[in-house]
Amino acid sequence: MARRGRAGAALAVAAIGSFVAGTLSVVALQFFAPVLAHAALAFGPAEYFALTVLGVVVLSILTGKSHTRSLFMMAIGLMLSTVGMDPLGGVGRFTFGFTSAQGGLSFIAITAGLFGVAEVLSLMAEGDNRVEMVEIKFRELYPNRDEFKRSLPPMLRGGVLGFLVGLIPGPAATIASFVSYGVERRFSKFKEEFGKGAIEGVAGPESANNAAVGGAMVPLLSLGLPFTPATAVLLGGMLLHGVTPGPLLLRDHPEIFWGVIGSFYVGNMTLLILNLPLVGIFASILKVPSKYLMPSVLVLCILGAYGDNTNLFDVWVMLGAGVVGYLMRKSDYEPAPLVVGLVLGPVMERSLRQTLIISQGEIGGLWESTISIILLLGALVAAVMSIVLPYFRNRESLR
Repeated sequence: MARRGRAGAALAVAAIGSFVAGTLSVVALQFFAPVLAHAALAFGPAEYFALTVLGVVVLSILTGKSHTRSLFMMAIGLMLSTVGMDPLGGVGRFTFGFTSAQGGLSFIAITAGLFGVAEVLSLMAEGDNRVEMVEIKFRELYPNRDEFKRSLPPMLRGGVLGFLVGLIPGPAATIASFVSYGVERRFSKFKEEFGKGAIEGVAGPESANNAAVGGAMVPLLSLGLPFTPATAVLLGGMLLHGVTPGPLLLRDHPEIFWGVIGSFYVGNMTLLILNLPLVGIFASILKVPSKYLMPSVLVLCILGAYGDNTNLFDVWVMLGAGVVGYLMRKSDYEPAPLVVGLVLGPVMERSLRQTLIISQGEIGGLWESTISIILLLGALVAAVMSIVLPYFRNRESLR
């Protein structure tokens, strides 16, 4: 969109989408947290394993262009998630003698490499291709009527998707962005514009990642379970003040529950008030030549990778992931399924092994409950449909 002179519109749509989806997620948190908490109490290790299987199948379909390539990249992500210390046995796996790898491969290092460093390498290969900013009127910095009309459905879809993804353990905002982008690209009426400035590709993911924050608060406030790093920090803060999140939070500490709800509303409104007037300033960053901007991006990626665990090994992982990400772009492979597999892998492995321990090695324990059967059947149906539907579409196109 920046190359088309619509950088300001993209930033404005991102701010509006974040406000709309964030507000929707808070409303859902406010009204549905008790119901969702009651349903979540029925989930054990077997149900979580079935949920992750469904997530792997569905997300691999939604986050890539080719189902085969997406499943392959998802499998790579699942394998990479096994590097490090065995969560149950305490034995190092696939570390190849590197002590620094005992803690596993850093999620931040890999994502910074696949998306940040790979982008830097791509721009280096293309040369200085910076966008020329034309002088435009203040009104043209914001989305026009057609752009806003096209953005509204992705905002609402992103809000629903983001909230639901927030209920799953892992970095919900990242997964929600990938899923929303995949959904919009697959179902948009303007598929040919994706990668060339489709407004839906901005509105959906930016809405989803904000809505995921509200979804991630449901298990924290209702069950006392932090599913994301941010909610883990919040849990620690509450415990320090003698407040224990869980089913009794609303009864014992209603001021905490409603205070969190109120802070979300205020935060969403503040986000909108601060971002919209500054769209012109943010868009002017495009005036910075790539030779100055890209080194700054690379430095920030290095600081982020190193600061995650203060481990130099993570910086090398990031650089390696950057080279791999660049080669993937050249080969038309999507990095998003790999990241999703990396996130869901530990949850899948832990829940699988816990289920097998509880059932004393009986694999039938994976589908003993009705919830597990429904989720596994859903995964099977999604996998079959992903194979059958393209076949029928190809047959219809040949007629």
